Amino acid sequence: MRKLFFAALIALMAVGLSSWRPATGADQQSKQKLVFGLAFYNLENLFDTIHAEGKNDWDFLPGGSYRWNTLKYNSKLQNMSRVLSELCMDRTKAGAAIIGVSEVENRTVLEDLLKQPSLAGRGLKVLHVESPDRRGVDCGFLYNPRLFQLEDSLYVLYIYPDATTGDEPLGFTVDANKDIHPTPLYGDTTHITRGFLTAIGRIAGERVGVIVNHWPSRGAESPARERAAMQVRKLCDALYAKYDGDIKLVIMGDLNDDPDNVSMTKWLGCKFEASKLEGPADFFNPWYYTLRKNPKLGTLMYQGKWNLFDQILISGNAVDPKYDLKKAANNQLKAADLDLSHGLTFYRHDRFVRDYLFEQEGRYKGSPLRTTAGGTWKNGYSDHLPTQIYLVKEM
Repeated sequence: MRKLFFAALIALMAVGLSSWRPATGADQQSKQKLVFGLAFYNLENLFDTIHAEGKNDWDFLPGGSYRWNTLKYNSKLQNMSRVLSELCMDRTKAGAAIIGVSEVENRTVLEDLLKQPSLAGRGLKVLHVESPDRRGVDCGFLYNPRLFQLEDSLYVLYIYPDATTGDEPLGFTVDANKDIHPTPLYGDTTHITRGFLTAIGRIAGERVGVIVNHWPSRGAESPARERAAMQVRKLCDALYAKYDGDIKLVIMGDLNDDPDNVSMTKWLGCKFEASKLEGPADFFNPWYYTLRKNPKLGTLMYQGKWNLFDQILISGNAVDPKYDLKKAANNQLKAADLDLSHGLTFYRHDRFVRDYLFEQEGRYKGSPLRTTAGGTWKNGYSDHLPTQIYLVKEM
């Protein structure tokens, strides 16, 4: 582990990251504070122009309802890459170490995305597993190998309960060695949907697991998202057990629920205040106060109302129990204010907001600028806004 730690440290120094920040005050004994950005973005239907066998991607073909063609596809890639290249840059010029994405058709579109001029020099890598989703949309994981060293991955399927026995499948089994084995799809596949893409690696020498999600939509019955939360919660428990607690976990994605919905509060065990965390079994969810403080601070708008479905949660073992959300919201929190004695620590959370991401006029002024709306190609971005968090470590 020490070798991995120092290898990561050397790599970070070699690229000259501005996120190295000198400590201040009484803690000024040549220590540095290194900031890492983690982000999530629903790319809203990043499809290529080629039909995938068995997938309902007909709308995104040249003869489909969107008249999707090479020009539109290339423009979509350019727009998405612009956003991804700017994520987390507000607090670290290194950009995002990790970006989870959803609503991508396949690995090819992610590779095409990383070839865009604004991203081509980043050296980002792709982790992707083809999902069984009938519409053909998947989750993906992009990472900077200089900042996040991938060690392992797994893909756990979302599996509906057995109608005859009432069993609630987990989507995986655990053997006597505590290794996790995803189970194949079975049972009711009528509304088959995305699974849970999990990446495990190292940030500054510490083991971090990231689970990228796109839970069933609000068109599905409410228990569908509660089941997704239950599966993810059990997967987190299995990861803690596998690594004997030596792992910090991040849950990110389009959860199709707001921070105060039961899927988040009951099934994931999220807490909105750091002081109420009871260990790594709890997840810190700072987004509750983001939306409740100002109902306009969401990530997507539906019928004139904002929701905050795009969340990034962090396990309790990466949170200072005295973390002050109010101070952070008022932009008064400094890394020096945090207890960093336990390693990688949650620092900040933000929506990624730029004027170009919004409608500037007309009926939908102030809502996210979509690629297509009302049958009209708008050459926009997404119906969701990205979210991002920052972790800090003292070296």
